Amino acid sequence: MQVNETLNEGLKRGYAITVTAAELEAKVNEKLAEAQPEVEMKGFRKGKVPMALLKKQFGQKVMGEAMQESIDGAMQEHFEKSGDRPAMQPDVKMANEDWKEGDDVEVTMTYEALPEIPEVDLSSITLDKMVVKADDAAVDEALANLAETAQDFEAREEGAKAEDGDQITFDFLGKVDGEAFEGGAAEDYPLVLGSNSFIPGFEEQLVGVVAGDEKDVTVSFPEDYQAPHLAGKEAVFECKVKEVKKPVAAKIDDELAKKFGAEDLAALKSQIAERLEAEYTGASRAVMKRGLLDELDKLVSFDLPPSLVEAEAGQIAHQLWHEDNPEVEGHDHPEIETTDEHKKLAERRVRLGLLLAELGQKAEVQVTDAEMTQAIMNQARQYPGQERQFFEFVQQNQQMQQQMRAPLFEDKVVDHVFEQATLNEKEVSKEDLQKAVEELEDE
Repeated sequence: MQVNETLNEGLKRGYAITVTAAELEAKVNEKLAEAQPEVEMKGFRKGKVPMALLKKQFGQKVMGEAMQESIDGAMQEHFEKSGDRPAMQPDVKMANEDWKEGDDVEVTMTYEALPEIPEVDLSSITLDKMVVKADDAAVDEALANLAETAQDFEAREEGAKAEDGDQITFDFLGKVDGEAFEGGAAEDYPLVLGSNSFIPGFEEQLVGVVAGDEKDVTVSFPEDYQAPHLAGKEAVFECKVKEVKKPVAAKIDDELAKKFGAEDLAALKSQIAERLEAEYTGASRAVMKRGLLDELDKLVSFDLPPSLVEAEAGQIAHQLWHEDNPEVEGHDHPEIETTDEHKKLAERRVRLGLLLAELGQKAEVQVTDAEMTQAIMNQARQYPGQERQFFEFVQQNQQMQQQMRAPLFEDKVVDHVFEQATLNEKEVSKEDLQKAVEELEDE
């Protein structure tokens, strides 16, 4: 077996691999000899089928297997000796397409090698860590927001007109072409105006009614309405308004705390403070991570595999195009051209991705089975009622597992770098932290 270099340009590599006919025949004979004891054939006892007959019966199939194993073995041996790590799957082609039994097998292999990653002195990195305390004002603000969500309604004064956000209690009877339809009637129904819980255009027509009013509301069912016999039809709802109530925030007391699962108001405030500080810590970490990536980007420079940059640039262009064209689903759209800006961002992402992977490998960073399971469970909650199916889908899909493992691995590597770097804690206001987060989102 011979492996000769044909290309060595930057990170591009090319090799000609030759497996001689004699080597291939020896491998075929070896595989047939291994199988011989188990082969049964009419006219022969088990294990006694002559080698010549075995070769005639199974030679073609075994030849294909032997050829593939020889080429795979040559590639593996090459990577072990050279130390090269291909950036993407090597491109392997038969050089002598007119090959016939008795000929040498000639194969070409091309790939882009991953670059050597330079050493980085992580202790030389200095980062600011924004620290925000959950003060009484922030806790009170969050508490007030909770009270808003737990709002009650109380009757407006007699003759008061219903406003957007008010709750009306009313009876209604819906008719299409003068005929009442199933599911189109109710009594003493409580409806919050502006909640968009009824057909579009329905609630707006009830703004301004007073208790005791009778009003016909005319609307059209959407074309894609779930009941086909009503889809696109115009309907008239005869409404009798019985009561108009205005929203009133719940009182901030122990009873409110119990509604949210706390023993009393003090316990609820403590829980809110913990949640706020966890949110602040998460936001601060995101800002600090961006700062770290910026620092690492300045510290390292090395050649990048063009195929990785090109693939990343294409993905960035595709994602940004869909953000600008949210009405287009799937991939039924014109070809998206990549720009210099896409390529520049792709180069940064590929460079930092390779660097973080190298740092993680050297630090022996691992994503545990427990961490993966937790991540899958967290994502499964986005599919209520189908959590088990989602969990099983991920368990059986290696690509999906890799997509979920990658960000977990990156975060653990980032935490490892934080431990090596110098972190300067800087107490700031909630507004300063929010501004820093918004700047990240704008980039």
